[in-house]
Amino acid sequence: MKLLPVRLVLAAGAAEVHMRQRFPRIMWALTPHLPETDEPSAELQRIDSDPEYRALFLAGLDAEIERRNAERAAELQAFADALDVAADVLRTVLRPDNGERAA
Repeated sequence: MKLLPVRLVLAAGAAEVHMRQRFPRIMWALTPHLPETDEPSAELQRIDSDPEYRALFLAGLDAEIERRNAERAAELQAFADALDVAADVLRTVLRPDNGERAA
């Protein structure tokens, strides 16, 4: 007896997939959508109108830019160090200390 509800759910899912493929605009219209919010524009208006908030925002922005630049510089330095080590290994393989070339 439990097989009937499973078949019903599978049939309903298949029907939904078929409807979405066959009538995408109707299915989009029937799907609930969240209303668009104006949070970014409200934030920009607050930055423009409130000098204290603007100063706080710009200080945070400057701090984040400095943090990102320091992180990138550290990554670049780590890459340069790894490149130097790889170059030393390659020099050792190509020119051993005894003056002979590697085969």
